[in-house]
Amino acid sequence: MSAPRTDGIKLDDRDIKILSILQREGRIPKAALAARVNLSPTPCWERLRRLEAAGIIQSYQAQVSLKAFGPVTVVFVQIELDSHRQEDLARFEAYVGDVTEIVECWAVGGGLDYVCKMIVPHLEDYQNLIETMLAHDIGIKRYYSYVVTNHVKCEPVPVELLASRGA
Repeated sequence: MSAPRTDGIKLDDRDIKILSILQREGRIPKAALAARVNLSPTPCWERLRRLEAAGIIQSYQAQVSLKAFGPVTVVFVQIELDSHRQEDLARFEAYVGDVTEIVECWAVGGGLDYVCKMIVPHLEDYQNLIETMLAHDIGIKRYYSYVVTNHVKCEPVPVELLASRGA
C-alpha cells in the first residue's frame, strides 16, 4: 500500500500516528509525543510543522464539557432554502457565519440544503433564534428541529481508517 497523499504531502505511518495522538491528547508534551512515535524531538517537531503548514493540523483546541455550564440545549436543524442560486446560498452562509449559537453548519446534498448544530442555554432561546433567522431575508423555506436528549458518541476523525485507503 502506498502512503496516502494529503494536500500535496505524503503521509507515512508516523505522521498518521502523530495525528491520531494529537486528536486525543492535544496537550501532550512534544518530547512525549516524539517518544510515542519513536522519533527524537527535533524530527518530530519538523513533522508537526510540516503537517501544520500543509493545513492538515488546522488548530489545537480544548474539548469543553457542556455539562460544566449547567443546563444547555443542543439542537440540530435541517434547513431548506427557497432558492439555490449562488448568491442566495452565499447570503445564507454569511448570515450563519455571524450567529454565535450556530457552532457547526454543513451544506448537504439531497432533499435539504443545510444541517446546523446550535447550542443555546434554553429551548426558548433556540425558538427566539429561529424566529430571528426567519425574520431576516436569508431565504429559509422550511426547517426541521431535532433537540438532543442524550450525547451518545463524539470521537476524533478516524485518521488511520482514512489513511488506509492509500490515496
